[in-house]
Amino acid sequence: MRFTNLFPCAMLSLALAACSGVDIQPQEVDRFSAGNYHFYKWRTGPLPGNTRSSDPLYKLDPILRRDVDAVLQGKGYALDPERAEFTVDYLFVTGLRQGEQSELASNISPYPRVTPNRNVDQASVDNAIALGGVKETNNIILQFNDRTSNEAVWHVTMTSIVENANRVDISHLENNMRTLVERALKSLPPATAQ
Repeated sequence: MRFTNLFPCAMLSLALAACSGVDIQPQEVDRFSAGNYHFYKWRTGPLPGNTRSSDPLYKLDPILRRDVDAVLQGKGYALDPERAEFTVDYLFVTGLRQGEQSELASNISPYPRVTPNRNVDQASVDNAIALGGVKETNNIILQFNDRTSNEAVWHVTMTSIVENANRVDISHLENNMRTLVERALKSLPPATAQ
C-alpha cells in the first residue's frame, strides 16, 4: 500500500473502532455555556463528493458532518450559517502512546507471551513483542469556536489505538459514527430557549 493511502486508512481506523476502545476526552463546557449559543455553522465546507479519489477521508467527511448535525440539532442547536454564533470544525491527527499493552498481554503480566505447545509459531511471538509498547493512535478533534472572536470555546478529543490500518469498512463506520459522536457530545449542554 502506498504511503499516501496508508495515512487516510490509519485515520479511519479511529472511526472503525467506534464504540469500543475509543477514549473520549471532552474539555470543560464552562466557556461554551457562557456564550449562550443557539445557531452554528461549519467552519469549512464539505470535501467534494464527486472526486474519484480513493482517499477514504472523502467518505468519512459527510458521515461525520451528518452525525454531528443530528446530535447538535437533537440538543436544540440550529444549523444557520447566516445567524451562526459558533462554528464547528474537526481535525484528524495521528499520535503515539507509550506503554500500551499488547493484545497478547495478560492481566497478570504486561509482557506479551505465548503458551508453549498451543500451536503458536515464532511469527506470533515476534509480533507480540513488536506490537507491545508504543502504539499508534488516531484522533478526531471536534472544535467549537466563537464566531465573533474566532477563539475556541470547547473541544473534544476522540482517540483510538490503531489495530489494523489496512482494513477500512465504510459500512461499519457509517453504522457506528453516530454513537461515537453522541458519546463525544454528551457533556455539551442543550441550547437554552430563546
